[in-house]
Amino acid sequence: MATLDEVAAFIATEFPQTKCVVLSVGNGGATLTHDVGVDELRPGGTVSGPVLMGVADVALYVAIHGELGITPMAATTSLTVNFLRKPDGDKPIVAECKLIKVGKTLVVGEVSLYSQGKPEPVAHVVGTYSLPPRRG
Repeated sequence: MATLDEVAAFIATEFPQTKCVVLSVGNGGATLTHDVGVDELRPGGTVSGPVLMGVADVALYVAIHGELGITPMAATTSLTVNFLRKPDGDKPIVAECKLIKVGKTLVVGEVSLYSQGKPEPVAHVVGTYSLPPRRG
């Protein structure tokens, strides 16, 4: 397992380009936010789908680190997104991730995405990560 500080430091070092901020990690999950600016918007003033998918992917990656320790070579193998409603283009995206299954080679998790301050999710994501072989 990795602590919030360890995961946040890893993300800041290895992915300095991300706008994701890790708020919590542990207990098989993670919560993070992503500030939204004009570069993340699509016509209609809403957050683009690729941004939402990226935030969900980061949330899964962070939750895996919290559960297994820093695992840099964990890799996304699938990501299924259901877009539920239009996100607010002027509010950060909040991602709440819960790992569903942590196996020896695969991890499955789900992420609910919200416009900050709104109770209804804007998207629901299920993703699978492949884990590198563990040294024993």
